[in-house]
Amino acid sequence: MTHILALIDGSVYTHSVCDHAAWAARQYGGDIELLHVLNTRRSSSFPADLSGSIGLGARSTLLDELAAHDARAAELAKERGRAILDAAHERLQSQGIENASLALRTGEIADSLVKRAGDLIIMGKRGEGADFEKLHLGSNLERVVRAVHKPVLIASRAFKPISHAVFAFDDGVSARKALDSLVQTPLADRPHITVFSVTDPGSDLAKAGTAAAARLTQAGYEATAKAAPGHAEKLIAEETERDGADLLIMGAYGHSRIRNLIIGSTTTSLIRSCPIPLLLFR
Repeated sequence: MTHILALIDGSVYTHSVCDHAAWAARQYGGDIELLHVLNTRRSSSFPADLSGSIGLGARSTLLDELAAHDARAAELAKERGRAILDAAHERLQSQGIENASLALRTGEIADSLVKRAGDLIIMGKRGEGADFEKLHLGSNLERVVRAVHKPVLIASRAFKPISHAVFAFDDGVSARKALDSLVQTPLADRPHITVFSVTDPGSDLAKAGTAAAARLTQAGYEATAKAAPGHAEKLIAEETERDGADLLIMGAYGHSRIRNLIIGSTTTSLIRSCPIPLLLFR
């Protein structure tokens, strides 16, 4: 059985995360844990320094008022978190999912996920504080994908039934891990999978893509292999659009943060631009 951790934060992606979690539970026969993490980075009302022109009496009164304010704010955040979890639970139950548990935790999201046992993590592309106009990703997304070393399903804005997936295959460690997962723990619906490699047809990588498609076929999928040379992000995005794919599967962050800072990350670029959900492996 697969234990699915669905991270919900009250953003516009919350319903989609629940719907993708329900889909994943049906595919893997797993249970779902709905997790809401209270952010510790939100600033306290306490100033760094109250010395100076404020007198001792006024300083003590102000500290007492700020302490009461923070205590009330923390309690309201917990109540809001419990309400978000209850609403998400009701959405899962409306889809026939009964095997779900709820968890409310305080701390950093990535740290909370690393400490919890889960076989698949589901989260929205952008959190409630993201800037949609500038297409900024949720601040926790890359941190989570790099930290957890578990498959991460990044939900799109709205759920759509998944019947066709594109598997961006580069024969790297992460891509081979994704292939092993698809073969050893196959999706119940066995969607059609296009194994797509950015390379010249006839190259060693293209042949590896053909072999990957053959393994998927043996596992019960309808799989085909394609290869084309060019710019990876552009070609992969075009392939998902041309084939009307519902899911993009790929290895994630195969290079160091320093390299990504210098030349950019294919993973981050695709997460930002791809309108369909992504299933990432590291």
